[in-house]
Amino acid sequence: MRRPESLPEGGIGAVEQAIVWNNPLPIQCSHRVPVHRAHGTRTRNFAKYLGLAAKTDAVDAWMLALFAAKSEDLRLWQPPTPETMELRGLRRRRDDLTQIIRTEQNRLEHSQIKSVERSLKRHVRAMIKEIQELDGQIAKLIAATPEFRRKSDLLTSVIGVGAKTAAACLAYVPELGSLTKGEAAAIVGLAPHAQDSGRLKGHRRISGGRRELRASLYMAAMTALRLDSAMQTFARRLRERGKPAKVAITAVMRKLIVILNAVLKTGEPARRGLPA
Repeated sequence: MRRPESLPEGGIGAVEQAIVWNNPLPIQCSHRVPVHRAHGTRTRNFAKYLGLAAKTDAVDAWMLALFAAKSEDLRLWQPPTPETMELRGLRRRRDDLTQIIRTEQNRLEHSQIKSVERSLKRHVRAMIKEIQELDGQIAKLIAATPEFRRKSDLLTSVIGVGAKTAAACLAYVPELGSLTKGEAAAIVGLAPHAQDSGRLKGHRRISGGRRELRASLYMAAMTALRLDSAMQTFARRLRERGKPAKVAITAVMRKLIVILNAVLKTGEPARRGLPA
């Protein structure tokens, strides 16, 4: 198979997701071609389909060019704004500190040495203070950015969604508002995948997606189940059909991300009190 020397006129380039996520340079501007941010699993499976056992920069570049040329309906990557990059960095640091606190609290439960307990408690208090400072910086950034402020107001119109969940949506899924229902669920890993074979009907499972947002959506779903009668009815119907509690919660999370995408797409606040 001959390796293409360059992309065809009007073609689309492809880069691996990790490269764009960690180093979001305006690639399509420098190369003057539209760019698709390809998921690593899809590109490696494509490489296996081509029979490429080797993995080098040259092989990857050729494979990605062929992947872009042969694929249809690829979503073009838009470089994040500096404000989005700043918000993502602040939010990611907040999530890291939250995980550190959880780890330290688990250690505290099993600690039997007083000096170690004091050390763990000091560390937890320091991390909580850091998180509070980060929350303040995030709030100021959103308030100072008109587009963030507009979107945050729309997102928080949905029952169960507060400022922190709205900030996570803006940081981790800037595409929200331009997606279809299925894309919105899939991008955060909440789209159920069939596991059927012949007469066997396996359990649907969720996988992949941007898991950074799922923790926030889980908390939002739990709040919505307490406060939103429509979501309560929706979850109760699932439970009456024999669905496990975790499946019902996941379905509420999926419904939430679809609603959040819809309010940003229409530019209208959520209409409360409607049946789910």
